[in-house]
Amino acid sequence: MNVSAFYRAYTQPDFTPHERERVEIRFAGLHWRADRVIQAVFENQGYRAAPMPAATRDDLMAGRELADIGQCCPASFVTGCLANFLRREAARLGADEVKRRYVYVSIGSCGPCRFGQYHQGYELALRHLGMEGMRLLLLDQSRLEQAGGGGLEVNLQLSLGVVWAILCTDALQSLEYRTRPYETTPGATDRAAADGVALLCEAFRQRPRHGGKWSALAWHLTTRHFVRALQLVARRFDEVEVDRLVPKPVVKITGEFYLQTVEGPANYDIHRWLEAEGAEVYPAAIAVWLDYLLRVSIQNLQARVAVDRHARAKLAVAKVLQRLLRWTFERMRRALDGVPHALPEQAELRALAAPYYHHRLAGGEGDMLVGKALWTKRHRAAHMICELSPYSCLPNTMSVGAMAGVLGKHPDLLYAPLEVKGDAEVHALSRCQMILTEAKKRAQEEFDAALARTGLDLAEARRRQAARPALRRATTAIPHRDVVGTGANTVLHLAAGRA
Repeated sequence: MNVSAFYRAYTQPDFTPHERERVEIRFAGLHWRADRVIQAVFENQGYRAAPMPAATRDDLMAGRELADIGQCCPASFVTGCLANFLRREAARLGADEVKRRYVYVSIGSCGPCRFGQYHQGYELALRHLGMEGMRLLLLDQSRLEQAGGGGLEVNLQLSLGVVWAILCTDALQSLEYRTRPYETTPGATDRAAADGVALLCEAFRQRPRHGGKWSALAWHLTTRHFVRALQLVARRFDEVEVDRLVPKPVVKITGEFYLQTVEGPANYDIHRWLEAEGAEVYPAAIAVWLDYLLRVSIQNLQARVAVDRHARAKLAVAKVLQRLLRWTFERMRRALDGVPHALPEQAELRALAAPYYHHRLAGGEGDMLVGKALWTKRHRAAHMICELSPYSCLPNTMSVGAMAGVLGKHPDLLYAPLEVKGDAEVHALSRCQMILTEAKKRAQEEFDAALARTGLDLAEARRRQAARPALRRATTAIPHRDVVGTGANTVLHLAAGRA
């Protein structure tokens, strides 16, 4: 028997520069705001591009059918979403035309996480689907410039556009989630967010092109182009009236990158479910992940100082890049009147996690999941942690295990680890609901204590709020004091008597 016949390398035609006008680039993996604005970044560079539709339960089943059934559910969702999209398009256009018309771009990495193996899952699914030869481009998540297959030139101009799109949409997402639970007109926040994304898309489509990498970097760091766009977004959110004198538990979302980032069936629509249950969601910013990647790079360079004569210079550059990333995100926050959540300090996350999870254990989000939980407790940022872990994910299994030690020393930490399989929604949400019940109780007690501490009753607090119209605007930042909830902080702010 010829064993070599069982496997052959996946082959595909090149994506060439002259095809850019007729070939559409497809991509997926982030929340819808980032996807839409990244589409505008591609269009600004002369590409045709569009995000994939949100993954569904049918996509999960297709991913399991066509690829490795033991892969983690994010891989199954993304693989099945691609497969079902191609099935629909092949029924409409024919398989050969689909192969000519589309290129799928994905990001990869290495380490104990199987993120770097997703590409092989796509290839297997396409073979089973009869779509072998569909073009797949795998890009390295840690490099800003790299070969993209000829037709896709991944240069600094494109990469900076994607990074800035993430920073802008992270800030917008945070503003949206700090607004919607308190809106007085249902749907007003969703409409403002949609208008905000449209404003950002237009800003990124109008982004000037720069030939040199240094001129591109200098422009992105110094321009007010995106700040002005976000200021227009803030003015749109000014129209959303809010009532923050409501005790709601704040729930911090953490977990595996894909599950904590997307919004929809892939994570049981956990963000909207929590809001429907009366919570304020503290979403996971993609910028925290970018900050973490820079921190890992800095750690690796620090370990090589004694053996690499260029390590110190590279280390200095990496530290500057990290400071510039954080400074740029802070500019975006200020453009939205300081309402979005700030980024946690990576050094603090590492120090908090150190007794439980070593910073050199790579894969997934590394020590950040433990660090985020303890950071949230230290800074009174949320009443509860909801960690979304894919079924059979090694890095997340390690972090959940480490959290057992954390809870042993911090038994008052409300922590809900949800193992997401994609088809066990009732089990996961019922587990979350039990812990959310305690978080609601804490939020109410905290709110009542704030009233008692200030000598106000709810009627007097509302009278003071009515006398200060700015507090009814979504873009008015409420100072964070020594309590967690937005309602309790609003009571303390009203008692302080400042505008």
